[in-house]
Order: sequence, then structure tokens, then C-alpha cells
Amino acid sequence: MTEIEIIKANRTITDRNKTHSLQSLRVGAYCRVSTDSEDQLNSYKSQVTYYINLIKKNKDWVFADIYADEAITGTQVDKRTDFQRLINDCMNGELDMVITKSISRFARNTLDTLKYVRMLKEKNIAVYFEDEKINTLTMDGELLLVVLSSVAQQEVENISANVKKGLKMKMSRGELVGFQGCLGYDYYPEDKSISVNEEAVIVKYIFNRYIEGAGGSVIGRELENLGYKTKRGSSRWAEFRKTLQNNQVLDEFDRYVFESIVEKVIVGGVEEDGTIDPHKLVFIYKTGLTDSQDGGKFKPKRKNTKKSKDVDITNPDLCSQASDEDSKMCSLASDHTCGECG
Repeated sequence: MTEIEIIKANRTITDRNKTHSLQSLRVGAYCRVSTDSEDQLNSYKSQVTYYINLIKKNKDWVFADIYADEAITGTQVDKRTDFQRLINDCMNGELDMVITKSISRFARNTLDTLKYVRMLKEKNIAVYFEDEKINTLTMDGELLLVVLSSVAQQEVENISANVKKGLKMKMSRGELVGFQGCLGYDYYPEDKSISVNEEAVIVKYIFNRYIEGAGGSVIGRELENLGYKTKRGSSRWAEFRKTLQNNQVLDEFDRYVFESIVEKVIVGGVEEDGTIDPHKLVFIYKTGLTDSQDGGKFKPKRKNTKKSKDVDITNPDLCSQASDEDSKMCSLASDHTCGECG
């Protein structure tokens, strides 16, 4: 009978730039939390402390560094500066092993996980995932990694879908989503109502002056001279141009929910269910949109710095003040007719 000799694998990690085996592994740890909540920040600090102590306690390891990204999502690798620093240090031969808590901490999609693990594996650098107990330099490591990283990717996709579903449910209940207050509007959380306030005059003034050709510095000085205050109460109008690009003062309601008209609104090719009340809230129509916004580029159509006449937009009958051309430019004009002004 033929005897079979079993040869055990040699798990000693060698430095390819040297001819001898390393006696001590240079080990670094990667930590990450995805939000800046107090609980997550405490977790972040705990992870850093834990890995520093873990590495220093092991006599076969040499502490290399801690790589930590705070309040950064795992789905966007390019925004994780310390993760990129970790990969660069590995590619430069400064580490022999990387420890991280779990696959989801390392990367949240299968492609990124496998891409970086294989990059490090080519350099004979192990990545050890504590929760899953996977060492990427072992034969079964990559197989397990493919399966579990797919699970991690599905998990983050499920979280995203659940968040979107939650926002839609809030919208269906008539709750505003993502509204922190903007120039021209007041929001009352008690009864979830919203109204146009006296600041609408300022918004209208900004749009009119810009369409007429006045530059940013001119409009800013005029607002300061007139004594107008920003939403935050400042007398300086350095950032008023954001008003010109704010969909909250234009007739685009895909982000808001009100109680009078239920209709599907399609903006930017995305279909969303919403409830809208254009008659109550529109005080800037799209007539001047190409002049004032111009695709995000601030280029007045004509050079005319003559001041415009003030328009009384505090009148509750807002629709009656819009011209026929204004009404046709509204995204709802082809679908709805106003019961008061036609």
C-alpha cells in the first residue's frame, strides 16, 4: 500500500525584498465609523484603543500604525483618506499584516473588497477580519471572503432601501423631509404647516436684480444697504447666490409634501410620489430660470444695473401676480389648472 506523506503548509510570512523570514510582523489596524453620532464616535475611540493594545500585547507583532476614518461611509473608498493611506503604506512595503473588525468595516461592496485584498495578497500582506475569522493568505480565505462580502454589500443596500422607504412614509403622512428652513418660508412643526413670510420680498428682489444683469457684489451691497438680514440674522450677504439655485423657492416640489393635491411628480427623470400645493407656496416661477440659474453658471443675460420695482409678493393671492408666461413655465402647468386664477 502506497504511503502518503502530508506536507503541512508553511504559514511564515516572508518579506520579498529580503532573503530571510521576518521574526516579527509589522501590523496595522483599520477602524471606521460611518456617522458622527455620539455612540458611533465612542465606538470609533474604542476601536482605536482596542487595536493599539491588541497589537502591542502580541510578542510576534510590531505596532506599525492605526488607520482610522471617522464619520465616513464605507461605500465610497475615495473619500476614506486613511484607508487610502493604509493601501499606499502596504504597497510601499511598510506593513506585513492588516487587522480590521469586519468585512463591512473594510469595504461595503464585493468588488472593492476583493480588489484591495488581492492587491495586498500579491504583496504577501495578510488582511485579518476578526468577526469573520478570515485570514486572506489562507487557501479558504478568499472563498469565504467572496461570500461574506456579498452579504455585507446586500446589507448596506438593504439599509439604503429602508431609509428611502422611511422617508417616503414620512412624506405620505404629510411630514416635511430634509427641510431646515430657507429664506422666504416659515415652518411650524406643531401643525406641520408651511407659509411664505416677509423674507419672500428679499428672494424676489435677488432674482429680479440678477435677471436684470446686476452682479453678485452689486446685489450683496444693495441688500446690506437696504438693511435686509440673512436667514441666520447676518447683515452680510456673501452667500446669497445659493438662493438662486434653491429648489425650495422655485416651483419644484419633488422634495416636499403638502396636503391638497396628490400627484406623481417627475423631476430629473426620477419618479416620486408626493402631495403638493403649488397655489400656496410658489413665489418664484421659472420665467427667469435660464437667466438666473443658467445651469448653475451665474451669467446675467443682459447688462442692466437699473433697480427693479419692488413686487408685492406678501399678498396671499400669489398666483394672480404671475404672468401667463410664468404659469406655462411651471412644471405643473400642463397637468393642473389653478381653481382661483385659472
